[in-house]
Amino acid sequence: MNFLIITHVPHLVDEDGICAYAPYVREMNIWLKHVDQVVLLAPKSDKSKSLIDLHYKHDNLNFKEVYSIEFTNVKKAFLSLFKIPSILFEIFKACKNSDHIHLRCPGNIGLLGCLVQILFPKKVKTAKYAGNWDPDASQPLSYKFQKWILSNTFLTKNIKVLVYGDWENQSKNIKPFFTATYKNEERLTPKVRDYSDRLLFVFVGGLVEGKRPLFAIQVVEALVKIGVQAELCLYGDGVLKSELQKYIDDNNLDNYIKLKGNRDKNTLKQAFQKAHFLILPSRSEGWPKAIAEAMFFGVIPISTSVSCVSYMLDYGKRGILIDYNLENAVQCVLNSLKSSERLKSISENAFKWSQSYTLDVFETEIIKLIET
Repeated sequence: MNFLIITHVPHLVDEDGICAYAPYVREMNIWLKHVDQVVLLAPKSDKSKSLIDLHYKHDNLNFKEVYSIEFTNVKKAFLSLFKIPSILFEIFKACKNSDHIHLRCPGNIGLLGCLVQILFPKKVKTAKYAGNWDPDASQPLSYKFQKWILSNTFLTKNIKVLVYGDWENQSKNIKPFFTATYKNEERLTPKVRDYSDRLLFVFVGGLVEGKRPLFAIQVVEALVKIGVQAELCLYGDGVLKSELQKYIDDNNLDNYIKLKGNRDKNTLKQAFQKAHFLILPSRSEGWPKAIAEAMFFGVIPISTSVSCVSYMLDYGKRGILIDYNLENAVQCVLNSLKSSERLKSISENAFKWSQSYTLDVFETEIIKLIET
């Protein structure tokens, strides 16, 4: 089988092969175990490999570079419009020569792939929509357009679109799905935590506006100011790093707020085994892997009700749901801290639920999609 991947994710090429953002590549490597040839159509990055990058594992992988499309300013928008025809042509050629078309959405390259795949109604196709599939969510027009094309059974045929969450009134193209990080063999005996002593909060994700790391800091800051023994470690990097560090310095929070930077999977695994809570007050998510990963070790997620998060947290039985108001969020956490027994029950529920979403289960489902 000639398997084609169409994605906007920037890829690095070095002496060891092709690499990209680790969670994405880790997932794709599972798909690639079950195909003969791979064509990877994506933009090329000129950055150096970092701790959060991972190499593809496949003996017959052909990388086809396409231009990156950006509309962040007038110059980039003009260049992108100029490049689109050649990108469409490259996608068309790749689709024509493939046996299975795999689209990664939402994204600008994925959008072009959505358009081109219409011309190949008999080809077997899958699409991974890694964003928020909630039909009522406020999203960019390009995201809504991709969702419309993928859902439309007249334009898009012979496809399974993998989405996070089980939403009402969906077309036959749409398949509720999940993602995973850990294997069955990595399961541990659940740790019973002590919620009456110093509490460890972790934040795992990009230090970017959408993830709202400052809000996470302010929640823990407010808890400490009213007497809760707590600390917060933030794992991740991004454009807000210097701004967050300045906030920590200006407000003398460095004793209990730590910016840890990007860390590998094993370091995060160790952090989850020690933590009491994960706090992720995002504005938008797909299937937040940090939440699922934390739950795998019995960490209680504290998160906003976005995308399928409410479902993941069983509307408060497997985690703590907060809103975007700081005072309300702090009060919600305080109310939860009143009962250690309830927290232990939430932790146990989170742990039990997450054990069903392992890489082994994920691979079994992927094989079904490839062999369809």
